[in-house]
Amino acid sequence: MSYGDAMTARTRSEERRAEIVRAALEVIAERGYRGASLAAVAERVGLTQQGLLHHFPTKEALLVAVLQERDRWDAMPAGRLRLDLLASLVEYNAMRPAIIQTFAALLGESVTEDHPARAYFTERYVGVRAGMAEVLRAEYGDRLPGGLTPERAAPLVVALLDGLQYQWLLDPESVDMASAFRDFLTLLDESTG
Repeated sequence: MSYGDAMTARTRSEERRAEIVRAALEVIAERGYRGASLAAVAERVGLTQQGLLHHFPTKEALLVAVLQERDRWDAMPAGRLRLDLLASLVEYNAMRPAIIQTFAALLGESVTEDHPARAYFTERYVGVRAGMAEVLRAEYGDRLPGGLTPERAAPLVVALLDGLQYQWLLDPESVDMASAFRDFLTLLDESTG
């Protein structure tokens, strides 16, 4: 096989993997992780289950790929995230309901002891809280207007963001995530006065 043929085969394989991850996202959003099957994902992309296993040897490996892809979509360079940019991220998320639904379903399921994404979400939230504390420290210094440290306030902001997502998923006509988060920022800023 020539170098060009090898590169073409590699590119096709990467494209197929990306297609499988997108299909897995859809299936998990519809059925939850436990209800999603490799067979359903394979069918959605026109593969046999054995063909899918060539790209992802286990359901857990596919789950990790889905979670990593979702994180890549939301990644911001270190030190570049600000509270006002978070509001834009919330707005952007409202345009991706399937991804938010998948994330919410996996997060909810991951609280069980034996769920394969439990460690992933536990580690992710350690990082998310630390990142949020940095954002709050950059905006307010060592104390927020109400007196909390950024480390104490970070889990509250993360909970607000996740809670808005769940409310929006349940009733998108009544809950405007971006506006609600901007309202929270207004409340936070008004408490300085």
